This record gives sequence, C-alpha cells and structure tokens, in this order.
Amino acid sequence: MNKRLIIAILTGAILGIFCIIGINLRMGDQVTGLFLFATWFNRVVMGLAIGLYTPKRKDIKLSMIRGGVIGLVVSFSLYSATNFIDTPGFIAGIIYGIIIDFFATKYDI
Repeated sequence: MNKRLIIAILTGAILGIFCIIGINLRMGDQVTGLFLFATWFNRVVMGLAIGLYTPKRKDIKLSMIRGGVIGLVVSFSLYSATNFIDTPGFIAGIIYGIIIDFFATKYDI
C-alpha cells in the first residue's frame, strides 16, 4: 500500500467514528448497530476510493473538488439504501470526502 492510500483509509475510519457519534445524537434509539457499522464502513470505503486515486500533481483545490465528488457518490449509496432518511449524514459524507482527499494529498510525501 502506498502512503496516500493508508492516510485516506485511516482518515475515513476516524471520520466514520464522528459519523457514528453524530447519528447517535440525532437519532438515538432509532438506529441499529448494523446501521452504525454500515455508516462507519461507508466512510472507510470512501477513504479507499479516494486513496486509490493517484493524482499527477499535488493540487489542494483540485483534490478538494475530487474529494467532494467521490464523497457525494460513495455517500449517495448509503443515503439511497436508507430511503433518503439521513440527509445530514449524506451532506457530511461530501464534506468528509473533501477532508479525506485534502489530508491524503497534503501529507502524501
């Protein structure tokens, strides 16, 4: 594995924990452990998708756009699977995609 991939997956896993906390605060007892795991895993997959892309040059602005698009696509899969009930989680996925690609691009030395 290259450094970019490791950074992206770890960042996705950490942000996934924040997603779990946010969902618990918003929905409480309405969510199952399986849904929480699926949300966390969605962020890890997002990190994987972002980490597998190898940019030709380090452009932070371009990486943030790319991260947002990948975050949108990956988050939409979970959002649509839940009958579109977690709009804040979907929006967070776009933002998390931007954050993941930013860190992966900035710290891939």
